[in-house]
Amino acid sequence: MRAELRDKIIAVCDKKIAAKGDNVGVSFYAFFANKNDDPERLMEAARWWIETHQLDHFEKATKIKEMVMAGQ
Repeated sequence: MRAELRDKIIAVCDKKIAAKGDNVGVSFYAFFANKNDDPERLMEAARWWIETHQLDHFEKATKIKEMVMAGQ
């Protein structure tokens, strides 16, 4: 995963956790604007989320942040 995407995921998770608490869920779509302006990065996130880790549509932001920070 590119460092840019990794940083974006951590920042979004931090923001959501700060706003809604440790139990807030996210999907990989949370890391992108409503307009699909970067399909390559969207597919990178989708592959990591769906193919590599077989995660549910929504996962706890704390879990995703921990996975990304651990380099998974």
